[in-house]
Amino acid sequence: MSYSNNYTPRQSDVELLESLKQEQEQIGYYRLPFADVSQIKKYAKQVTQKYIAVIGIGGSNLGTLAIYDFLRKTNHFEKELIFFESTDPIDINGRIASIDLADTLFIVISKSGTTTETVTIFKYLSTKVHIDNKNSLVITESDSKLQIFATKNGINSFEIPKSVGGRFSVFSTVGLVPLAIVGIDIDDLLAGCKDFYNTFFTQGETFTPLVNKARFIAENSHEYSINVIFSYSILFDGFNKWFVQLWGESLGKIDSAKKHKGLTPIGIQGPVDQHSFLQLIMEGKRDKTVTFIKIKDFGDKSAIPHTSLEGLEELDMLNGLAFSELINHQADATMQAITDLKDIPCDMIVIEKIDAYNLAKLMFSFEILTSLVGKLLGINTYNQPGVEAGKIILKQKLMR
Repeated sequence: MSYSNNYTPRQSDVELLESLKQEQEQIGYYRLPFADVSQIKKYAKQVTQKYIAVIGIGGSNLGTLAIYDFLRKTNHFEKELIFFESTDPIDINGRIASIDLADTLFIVISKSGTTTETVTIFKYLSTKVHIDNKNSLVITESDSKLQIFATKNGINSFEIPKSVGGRFSVFSTVGLVPLAIVGIDIDDLLAGCKDFYNTFFTQGETFTPLVNKARFIAENSHEYSINVIFSYSILFDGFNKWFVQLWGESLGKIDSAKKHKGLTPIGIQGPVDQHSFLQLIMEGKRDKTVTFIKIKDFGDKSAIPHTSLEGLEELDMLNGLAFSELINHQADATMQAITDLKDIPCDMIVIEKIDAYNLAKLMFSFEILTSLVGKLLGINTYNQPGVEAGKIILKQKLMR
């Protein structure tokens, strides 16, 4: 008697952890926090230009943008990052007009080395200012066509490991090089990643909450197919965009049984979207989970003044309240309103303060969460055949 089946039994937490450990042999992002970054820091100290133009799209710039956006309003950086990602001519020329091209370092970032948006924007910029090995840098795979270009022209380069996918590459040279150049402490970034890695893989305090969240999301993906990030600070604008790419491109896949699977990411911002998208969450279709993110210590004591406006005296009760307290009360109240409905899954993440360490810890936790959900859905988390199909069609159309 013989018997065969294709049933997939539920993995235990220990088995799930072991599968992630084994995955690290092929998937390189897990080990990025432990890489030697001495050469990156050495190069960063030599850069003299004021403007640092990052030419890249998707995974080549979204993570860097998320970190820079989070930190730049509360830190003084002598250098400024400018992101060229879109082939929108108005956007390109607007960004060019905002910088001194003669005082700019151009960093061309493309894992494949042939990204249409990146190469065409770089070509256009090269008609606006002379670009050579003194004002340009390439970040790409070691054997890409972009690397061949850099070698032929004597342009410095940093390697993107082949085992690290673009949307998981922020803590590789892709993000660390430009961030180090503008003055962000990349050791603090990597320390946040390391701490989360260590507590998770030793089954510390972060392990059970993250695994439970991943299980719920995967096991209820048909009912709750939309995952909303509701972040309570303008500083998370870049993070929201990064999350949308990470989640959507990683988890929207066809599984081994040829079934279409996927979770739809949405990034919104409080309190602004309390006056728009919240209505859909509260009374719309029950197909969403909501993750709130807030900052415990903004490091800013700005408060509502002790003034009274005629006819608006009812709001005098808020006089003296710090704006940081107000925005966090708004986050708590909105979460409570959703919790009270009892049919919308939600959770709250609190960032201790505005620094590189805490943001990196948050971002690395979302990378691991994405990997966990992908495992539980039975898909390949790290490819993107749907995206590649569009690229092929574009090239065919342009060739014709």
